[in-house]
Amino acid sequence: MSVIDNLSAAWPLVANLESFLALFIGITVGVVAGAIPGMSATMAVALTLPFTFALQPITGILLLLGVYKGGIFGGSIPAILIKTPGTPASSATVLDGYPMAEKGQAGKALTMALYASCTADVMSNLALILFAGWLASFALSFGPPEFFTLILFSLTIIAGVSGKNLVLGLLSAALGLLLATVGLDLVYGTNRFNMNDPNLMGGLNFIAVLIGLFAIPEILAYIWNPQERKGSVRSLGGQHLSFKEYKRCFKSIVRGGFIGVILGSIPGIGAAPAAFLSYSEARRNSKNKENFGKGELEGVAASEAGNNGVCGATLIPLLALGVPGDVITAIIIGAFMIHGLQPGPMMFIANGDIIYALFLGLIISSILLMGVGSVAIRLFRYIADIPRPVLLPTVFVLCVYGVYAVNNNVFDIGVMFAMGALGYFMLRTGIPAAPFLIAFILGPLLEDNFRQAMLMSGGSGTILFRSPITWVFWTLTAITIATLVRKGMQRK
Repeated sequence: MSVIDNLSAAWPLVANLESFLALFIGITVGVVAGAIPGMSATMAVALTLPFTFALQPITGILLLLGVYKGGIFGGSIPAILIKTPGTPASSATVLDGYPMAEKGQAGKALTMALYASCTADVMSNLALILFAGWLASFALSFGPPEFFTLILFSLTIIAGVSGKNLVLGLLSAALGLLLATVGLDLVYGTNRFNMNDPNLMGGLNFIAVLIGLFAIPEILAYIWNPQERKGSVRSLGGQHLSFKEYKRCFKSIVRGGFIGVILGSIPGIGAAPAAFLSYSEARRNSKNKENFGKGELEGVAASEAGNNGVCGATLIPLLALGVPGDVITAIIIGAFMIHGLQPGPMMFIANGDIIYALFLGLIISSILLMGVGSVAIRLFRYIADIPRPVLLPTVFVLCVYGVYAVNNNVFDIGVMFAMGALGYFMLRTGIPAAPFLIAFILGPLLEDNFRQAMLMSGGSGTILFRSPITWVFWTLTAITIATLVRKGMQRK
């Protein structure tokens, strides 16, 4: 069948009230779940899966995709308002979103997060529709050496978010890398720093670390000195995003969308690394790079474009190869199989109408996300106007609930408090938390791919230079380090 025939067969599957309702309900559920600290998009999709069993295949899958897209955007709401990322994908949004909220610009930050999310979402959907086959074959060319050099390049962002003291930033990153090694060694299966405690076999729970590092120190700081932090989150007032500001950030949004599409098409990367890499590139190319981390609108735009650019692209390996691109699409592939569908090249032949119905549904979901997101901002933004003596205890309860709900494990709450104490110490001593978080996220990926590459080559380091892709990332890393050294010397 031709593309026109597939589209004509697909349109009736989507152009009905049931499909529209599935997308609308899915996006709404996703936004609300993403806005609750600890309730990740992955958890929301997993909880929604049983409700799709009785639905038509296309309706059920569109419902899950709606939850996915809404959850990724929804995580930016608490990241900006209360410095607590709703999802791991929104970790980078905290860096500039929360400082903007402290300046009374929470409404502007939230609106930019929505516009950047929707723009990158459209880019991701178009990439899926137009380049699914080509991007899937490109993703296959990434092995452990390519992943290692990509992640090594991504880690250069640590210098950019370390503030004025690079030594403290590197110390923070080293601590993040150290704690990322806790748990079972994924290559040999041996215990590492887990003190034979079964709770630490899988490593430190990421949500517990994330919430403990960002939310708990704010609560402790307020308890320690209420007057110092009184009123730091002010009324949103008349702060609105202008078209001129959106236009100024558009280049970073497009760049972040492309980064999200490329990383999303590679199985196993995920939205959080894409957001950090997009943020890093935006800072590297911005005229206002000194303002990043202090409340720069471009930083919010880049991080949200990066994590939302992943959404549609993760379906590329799923539909083209039958390989899930991340944890969420692994759940979605289960929905395909429950309805008797097998993703992969043959699906384009056997079920072309469903494939193209999904494409149409994804385009519609971008429009619905704009509408649902606008309403959500109007409702959730009043969090910024709640007095801190009322807001912070509520945030504390949500943090405890969110961390416990991930694994139903009290031990994770203890991890959250321990990380909260560490985060508060870092806050008081001026050690930046962002390098710690970046290293904690990217460290395991760096280590695992390096060790797999060494196993492949029998210990020879030449494998890390085996392809043009590795040379590109080595070159970019070298240029970045040389630039940092030159700027350091100029300051001296």
